[in-house]
Amino acid sequence: MLEKLFTWSKKKEGEEQPPVPVIRFGRYSDNNKPVAKVQKWNEAETLFKEKKWAESITAFFDYLRDEKEDNVHLTKEAGRTAFVFYQGSKVIRGFYNDKQLHAETILAHMPQPSVPVMRRILEMNFNLYYSRYALNEGMIYMFLDSDIETANPSKLYYGLKELATKADKQDDLLVQDFTSLLPVDTEHIIPVPEEEKAVKLRFLKKWIEDTLALIGTVDNDKYSGGIAYLLLALAYRIDYLLVPHGKLLLTLEKIVEIYFRKDARPITEKNGEMMDCFQKLAAKDKEEIYPYLFRSKYTFSIVTPQVYKTVADAIYNANQNVAWYREHKMPDVAAHISEYGFAYCQYSYSLPQPVSQLFHLFMMINYPDYFKALGFTEELYNAETKEYNKERIVEHSKAIIESWKEKYPELKFDTEKLNYENPVTFNQSFTTEVEYLNLETK
Repeated sequence: MLEKLFTWSKKKEGEEQPPVPVIRFGRYSDNNKPVAKVQKWNEAETLFKEKKWAESITAFFDYLRDEKEDNVHLTKEAGRTAFVFYQGSKVIRGFYNDKQLHAETILAHMPQPSVPVMRRILEMNFNLYYSRYALNEGMIYMFLDSDIETANPSKLYYGLKELATKADKQDDLLVQDFTSLLPVDTEHIIPVPEEEKAVKLRFLKKWIEDTLALIGTVDNDKYSGGIAYLLLALAYRIDYLLVPHGKLLLTLEKIVEIYFRKDARPITEKNGEMMDCFQKLAAKDKEEIYPYLFRSKYTFSIVTPQVYKTVADAIYNANQNVAWYREHKMPDVAAHISEYGFAYCQYSYSLPQPVSQLFHLFMMINYPDYFKALGFTEELYNAETKEYNKERIVEHSKAIIESWKEKYPELKFDTEKLNYENPVTFNQSFTTEVEYLNLETK
């Protein structure tokens, strides 16, 4: 997607463009189905109503398949169809025939019975609606079973999503929490080059140090709201740009949860706890970070879509706070507040693909040194001269909008309203245009 998107205009002019590094950014979103895939969902529902159950499931898996991810595979066998799909660190395998559907995935190997592990699995079972944890020959599994006559598309979607996303998260946590368990079935995981890991570790520490240093220049009580914005924006930035897994991802999620936890503590106290967590994270060495930096394929998003008004309101509410910090001569804080509003949506919701692509463009503009360190050659903002590459920013914005016109015919992004005076005005003007996007489908 990035290569197609960020070489579009150069290729159109016949100019050669250096290849874009193949690096994933952000959490996978399945809220990106083209019109043809949506039609497959409708086809699956129609076939199910006609009691053509096997054909309905085949159409359903066609809907799930993301050709760019190469994430779903079906194989016809004697009297049944086998399927395999991927969700992060887990492979989900199964089959369906004229009577039933069965799906399973292995979480870990338990060489010796363990009461603490069994207790954890038993407790986790109570939080499942469609699937279940189980033991089989020393392996910890998750299973999902359904009669073919009740396997409608909605049940399959939410059932398989529960199994896949829970397994993807719990396999790492179980192995980390219980040393007696061994990881299994991870051969499909794609390792990240050491050079890329080194860049990610360096910027992880840099962003934390820079943010904490900026916070150190302001009054913790008077500007507690702005400090919270900075810390949350930092967590969302790390999540999107570094794409952590396992224990590293859990650490970020816990930091975010500190702020949004419903308790009576003042914001200053929550800010202090978040800063302590970030300091501990920055102190970790590569042995504690590198294992959680890898690439894989995905089928389901771990967050859910929202009506776009929810996204627009989050961006609007954040931008309403920018003016106050600008007036009080705190431009660095103000710029990150606009980032917070947009990044909160990218982190919390499964966004439509054009919105995620605009967010990626926004991050490339705001963090050019990081992308340059990863091998991206195009510079959209020069931090030293404080100049924006206006022509390329406009071209990329228009390319994103144009590529999604078939699904969103009223989609518009008014580049004439972008304000390049400084990072504060640019971020606010860019995110305001995102707020006004019309994402009515065809």
